[in-house]
Amino acid sequence: DVAVEREVEGDLLLADMGDGMPFRAGMFDGCISISAVQWLCNADKKSHSPPKRLYRFFSTLYTALARGSRAVLQLYPENSEQLELITTQAMRAGFTGGMVVDYPNSAKAKKFFLCLFAGVSGTLPKGLGTECADGEEIHQAKFTNERTRFRNAKGKSVKKSRDWILEKKERRRRQGKEVRADTKYTGRKRRPHF
Repeated sequence: DVAVEREVEGDLLLADMGDGMPFRAGMFDGCISISAVQWLCNADKKSHSPPKRLYRFFSTLYTALARGSRAVLQLYPENSEQLELITTQAMRAGFTGGMVVDYPNSAKAKKFFLCLFAGVSGTLPKGLGTECADGEEIHQAKFTNERTRFRNAKGKSVKKSRDWILEKKERRRRQGKEVRADTKYTGRKRRPHF
């Protein structure tokens, strides 16, 4: 109803993807899904079985895709068991491929992509945020030898601290204003004069 209201171009279809994809074999060269697949893991009715619904979805999707095509499904799994269930059912349906994670060490920016290949196996893309500056991959958390600066509860630097001053100077440089150069004395407190 919303799509009809907004006069969206193209054909519209309303269906439960857990019942399968109602398309002819080899119809599509690719498939993109954003935050939809994980909902097949929920049993909303007594008749719903998450593994069966996932297998039905993936097997009909495999049929609807042309050989050599790809499917990229972005999802937010609740836990590792759900992630394993989804990937297992996709592989059972005949797909090859795997999981790609963008920003794996981040709490907010982490995104899971199930990259699937129909008919032929391809190379998985690299996830964003998984490479160092040298070009080598990160396999564990990265630690630096820098001192941690004090920050207030909102994540901003404490006012009048060295970090606060450097941030302010950088902001003014970006605005095109003339700012004194940073030195080892920037932000240091002066000793009181008696």
